[in-house]
Amino acid sequence: MDNLPTEENSQAHPFARLDPQAVLEAVESLGMFCDGRLLALNSYENRVYQVGLEEGPPVVVKFYRPARWSDEAILEEHAFVAELEAQEIPVVQASTLDGRTLHNFGGYRFSVFPRRGGRAPELGDPATLEWIGRFIGRIHAVGARTPYALRPEINPETFGRAPYDYLRTHGFIPPELAATWASVVEQALDGVARCYERAGELPLLRLHGDCHGGNVLWTPDGPHFVDFDDSRMGPAVQDLWMLLSGERQEMVGQMADVLAGYEDFCDFHPRQLYLVEALRTLRLIHYSAWLAMRWDDPAFPAAFPWFNTQRYWQDRILELREQVALMDEPPLWQV
Repeated sequence: MDNLPTEENSQAHPFARLDPQAVLEAVESLGMFCDGRLLALNSYENRVYQVGLEEGPPVVVKFYRPARWSDEAILEEHAFVAELEAQEIPVVQASTLDGRTLHNFGGYRFSVFPRRGGRAPELGDPATLEWIGRFIGRIHAVGARTPYALRPEINPETFGRAPYDYLRTHGFIPPELAATWASVVEQALDGVARCYERAGELPLLRLHGDCHGGNVLWTPDGPHFVDFDDSRMGPAVQDLWMLLSGERQEMVGQMADVLAGYEDFCDFHPRQLYLVEALRTLRLIHYSAWLAMRWDDPAFPAAFPWFNTQRYWQDRILELREQVALMDEPPLWQV
């Protein structure tokens, strides 16, 4: 998930002019000849296509949402991924064409990537989790070398307070639920603050930022990591907690499996485990604001028809109440 959008980048229909002809012309502007095959891939924040070429395998082309990141912030992410690839970490780096990884065509910025296949990893398998943990440890060892200069941080302000303020002031909450929802969010943010206090001061590093199973592709040679578009600064556990699922005791075992591989390459302080439920809570609040800020994009009402209904906000209230209770439970290592 991205940084919280601003009013500027919630402009209506940001991809209105990006039709199939424009996509093909953008690719051909780089000297590649398309064979007419074009497949839209699953992406809402940006627009991503698989494009067939007359010579060689298809490529994947990502058109960045206008005004979301600056050019410099995109290039900062590209540089991080290049660092990872230089260390033989399995990531998918933007191709350098005409000496650049970021290109412009028709008012849109875009990058071209090699196509990489793979399936979703079996996150219930301890060996798979340990394998993934080893590579995340290697990613973090590189990410800790230098900080991002331009990309922001995942913290209670950027992923909690700012999204909450946007939703509260832009009329998305039904009036009859507004007071209850606001009260529950305030309780949740108080719980997040307590978790951060218990965790204490932790080092921040460059992260993948959105390291769930959909961004880890599995092949016979193991995992490779895709889509660093949400990469930013944050605590290491941000890239670990989204691999967990099930009951609390199951998550304890899963985290142990991940850390068995992770700590081969990078130190992990167990105080970070105080943040697991806090980060999950922040993601839930931020996700609602992300949908709200993108609602002028026609792709969003079509893909998320359940958003902004009475039932949606009732479910979010119940969900956050559960998180308030979970954040006051002992951290995973004390179960």
